[in-house]
Amino acid sequence: MNTKSAAGNDLQSYEVHLPLSVRTRLCREAELGHPHEVCGVLVGISRGRAGEVRLAWKLRNVCTERAHDRFEFAPEDLKRAFDQATEFGFDIIGIWHTHPDHPAKPSETDRAAAWENWSYVILSVSAEGVQDLRSWRLFHGQFQEEKVISP
Repeated sequence: MNTKSAAGNDLQSYEVHLPLSVRTRLCREAELGHPHEVCGVLVGISRGRAGEVRLAWKLRNVCTERAHDRFEFAPEDLKRAFDQATEFGFDIIGIWHTHPDHPAKPSETDRAAAWENWSYVILSVSAEGVQDLRSWRLFHGQFQEEKVISP
């Protein structure tokens, strides 16, 4: 596997620090929301090649017609999240969402909507619970997996 981007960056060295309390909350939200996609933002601090998540907020999924396999934020909810993060002295550093009954890998729809340099935490969830949690970053239009550290 090629771990170098076109710019020569070592993609394996990117990581997201996800505290156990946040990870537990994401898993609970994923399980409660199944079989629909649940989504939100990751709030924290970006430090070079590492994102430090301090909070994760659930936002409404306004894609009601395809809630089983799509999510979309209401613009006013996303703006409110940006404003609140700023009030706390943090930034939005990524997005989290679930893939009900599918792998925790980004879809083409995820890629088309993604922003470079943000973490995208995806939870694979089934009726039995969360099956997997992985994080991804977009580099030159392609997702690369980043390491998830849960102290």
